[in-house]
Amino acid sequence: QVQLVESGGGLVQAGGSLRLSCAASGRTFSTYAMGWFRQAPGKEREFVATIRWSGGSTSYADSVKGRFTISRDNAKNTVYLQMNSLKPEDTAVYYCAAGSGSSWHLKRLGEYDYWGQGTQVTVSS
Repeated sequence: QVQLVESGGGLVQAGGSLRLSCAASGRTFSTYAMGWFRQAPGKEREFVATIRWSGGSTSYADSVKGRFTISRDNAKNTVYLQMNSLKPEDTAVYYCAAGSGSSWHLKRLGEYDYWGQGTQVTVSS
């Protein structure tokens, strides 16, 4: 069992930065791939970024590539999402997730086993 708690969301102007954190409980954190997803009002939850259990490989949605960076610290049971050059269209609730799927990079909701409660990110124009 893994419990996930996100933090770091807030209100920021376009062009600004935020860093989201996701703290995980459980001794098996380092065995899970971790991902960030987001859901804007009236839209489906979408993939943002993922990182393999070792932290050596990452993948991003095209919409955030070059602006967002996912990282993890297995010693602290924490995964991060550094978000730079934020745009109003990045406004959403951001969720972290832990997954044990077999794909090299987990990009689908169904590949994740555990989810956090979400943190709101609002980017003003």
